Amino acid sequence: MKHRIFIVEDDQKIAQLLAGTLEKYQYEVAIIEDFDRVVEECVAYNPHLVLLDINLPIYDGYYWCRQLRQHTMCPIIFISARSGDMDQVFALENGGDDFITKPFHYEIVLAKIKSHLRRSVGEYAPNQSERVIDFGDLTLYIERMALQKGGEEIPLQKKECVILELLMGEYPKVVSRERLLEELWDDQSFVDENTLNVNMARVRKKLTDYDVSSWIETVRGAGYRFVPESEA
Repeated sequence: MKHRIFIVEDDQKIAQLLAGTLEKYQYEVAIIEDFDRVVEECVAYNPHLVLLDINLPIYDGYYWCRQLRQHTMCPIIFISARSGDMDQVFALENGGDDFITKPFHYEIVLAKIKSHLRRSVGEYAPNQSERVIDFGDLTLYIERMALQKGGEEIPLQKKECVILELLMGEYPKVVSRERLLEELWDDQSFVDENTLNVNMARVRKKLTDYDVSSWIETVRGAGYRFVPESEA
């Protein structure tokens, strides 16, 4: 399996050179297209690792790293011309895993990518037997936040994955709204009741968009229940 690398870099020359080098080493690579949609593009690509600059249009890399951490736990390596100690501290404190200073040697970039991938999804990964939930031709990969239907992988946002993990894991039981709220948000007192409805609608839409026959049933006065394809 080729590992997917997502590059968030506004210098197109550097981005293209990085992509070309990585592709020579059998990585799949995508480069950001719209700097106002970093999270959306990243979630859609579902990368194994992100290379992230600090100085970016609209918002800086620290901001985008915090946003990405709400959707993915894949390694994020900052690549920046900033070389101060505090820049590296901010990168790590905002969710980054490593820091490479420009100008850089490609050998160092490749070595760090290989190192982080070995620890996150490779031979040194702490959980070699990834947690999965199987339902017929559906497989939920919890750590990578993806739902696989046959051979197609459907990327999930963090809350979508939590909802499906709860409902599929508790099948055939009903999961109460209170339980879902507890798992989805640390402080329920600040969560509007309609927020859960919105997130549930997003999960249902994603299942529909990808022609998944399984669905989520609303059990009035009790909560929600996952209905696999065999019952649908």
